[in-house]
Amino acid sequence: MKQTHLAVMAGVSVTLAIGTVFTTHIVHGQSQPPTSIYNPYPTGILPSDIDTETARVLREIDFIEAEAIAQWRATPPPILTGNPPTLQDYGTASVEILGKMMNYDKTMSPFNNSACASCHMPYAGFSGPIPSVNLTMIAYPGSVHFRAGKRTAQRYTYSSYFPPLQYDAEQGNFVGGNFWDSRATGYLIRSADAEQSQHPPVDPAEMGNPDTACIVYKLSLAPYRPLFELIWGAGSFNIAWPTNIAQICATPNGASVFGTNATPVQLSPADRTLSDNDFNHWAQSISAFEHSLSVSPFTSKFDAFIAGKYTLTADEAAGYALFRGRGNCNTCHLDGRSTAPTPAFGTAPNGVDTGAVADLTPVFTCFGSSNLGIPKNPRDSFYYENTPDFFGFTLNPAGFSYTDLGLGAFLRSGFGAAPNPNIAWRQFASVTDGKMQVSTARDVALTPPQCPTTEAPGPYFQKEFFHNGYIKSLKQLVHFYNTRDIFRFQVESGNCPAGTVEKVSCWPAAEVPQNETGTIGHLGLSDTEENQIVTFLQTLNDGFTVPFPDINTYTGACMTGGTAATQGNSTIIPANLLRQMAAQQQPR
Repeated sequence: MKQTHLAVMAGVSVTLAIGTVFTTHIVHGQSQPPTSIYNPYPTGILPSDIDTETARVLREIDFIEAEAIAQWRATPPPILTGNPPTLQDYGTASVEILGKMMNYDKTMSPFNNSACASCHMPYAGFSGPIPSVNLTMIAYPGSVHFRAGKRTAQRYTYSSYFPPLQYDAEQGNFVGGNFWDSRATGYLIRSADAEQSQHPPVDPAEMGNPDTACIVYKLSLAPYRPLFELIWGAGSFNIAWPTNIAQICATPNGASVFGTNATPVQLSPADRTLSDNDFNHWAQSISAFEHSLSVSPFTSKFDAFIAGKYTLTADEAAGYALFRGRGNCNTCHLDGRSTAPTPAFGTAPNGVDTGAVADLTPVFTCFGSSNLGIPKNPRDSFYYENTPDFFGFTLNPAGFSYTDLGLGAFLRSGFGAAPNPNIAWRQFASVTDGKMQVSTARDVALTPPQCPTTEAPGPYFQKEFFHNGYIKSLKQLVHFYNTRDIFRFQVESGNCPAGTVEKVSCWPAAEVPQNETGTIGHLGLSDTEENQIVTFLQTLNDGFTVPFPDINTYTGACMTGGTAATQGNSTIIPANLLRQMAAQQQPR
């Protein structure tokens, strides 16, 4: 078993303001990743093609970044005019293009090898772009190879429609926020989506900058700096950077040299304020891109259907009726229909719903959170990152004993979450343990054109579903909703009783059994009806009326074979075996 070992880091020794000597990896003015990798994982967690697949995604990112820069060059500059001043004519296009260039800029990470898009590519509905990662380690490796977080790369199509997090006292529910645990509340800049873009740049498991000022410093060096200053003001980068700024920003967050210091870049109060403002403008620009028609365009079959321009097929219509009926999907994934009866009470004599469309742009979510009772996924890389890497950072000291409490952990300002900005929310932590955000159902089935489905036998693009990637196909997802309570066994994944098949006739125990929703679990759907709901979910893919931008950039391979019911089961490793392997490779 491969053991973690220290990298030999040839570079420049620099003394930080906090008084510690450390060594960065700077070659010809560019930060370089360590020559060794962090691999505390049992065999079977880290996919064998991780290097080639990461390189493939970076090539695709470079292509789209070049495309975005060309779009900027081709867009006439807006004219600042009016009172209040407005960037006339091309202001909207300019800020959206700026956000796009930021989203695909891999130089925003310490080793110039990780962009926002590394975990969110358009051909996957802006979710995880590497099929083997979706099948195995679940979370995506960050700038430090191979640190990884604990959850799936959540789609950010339509994420800009989620409001700032708030507690609805009448309903007794939290609404809004971004991330699975809603920790991007939008409490300060009043956009949960914008705040979401501020977390990965400094998350040690993701892009991994040690200070938000590093993003601002890198923006000041970006080729699109003139556009940033045009939009957000001349002098945006008039900051007196310390002489060791490059070395600090080439050292990833979590490095022991920083201790608990979250602002190792020493700036004057005035310069720190300017840097903080620029970091907010980074967030607002990326949110503008995510809200644009390039990401959230409402161009699906369903949108054409409610506009009267498309007729659902028999299976699509049956799936839609089940989605709104016995499937109970519409309880949380709201379709915005039938609140205005036409012409009388909304139902024709033959039982067909004739209710008028109440929302022409339904986002297919209630913006709330729910604990579905998902089993613990022992393939999650996070459980094995309980030893220090060569920067002295340990991501998850709890190891396999860690339990993901979701929203409840955030409300406590708990480990692996984020600080809760509203102490009044803390009282609700115990009743929200295990709850995760109700993602939009839009683009849940979006895939590259050459891999036209998420479902085996394909050719298909392997995705992962729910916060911990336990589910590997939409068929499994619908089957879980349908049969969770019928086939529940108090076992771990990989240890279902003889005579049962995991994800078919056996669902392992819930990771967080408390607060489990009762709206699913015993729906009484037939196999055919489950498949019809999957067929309907595919009508929510954007790109039907207008091609989805950059969806053709996938250069990887499709998968074939098997069945959607047991998709991914060949890669199941029993939880107890993974624990044993992890214990055997710990340093002694």
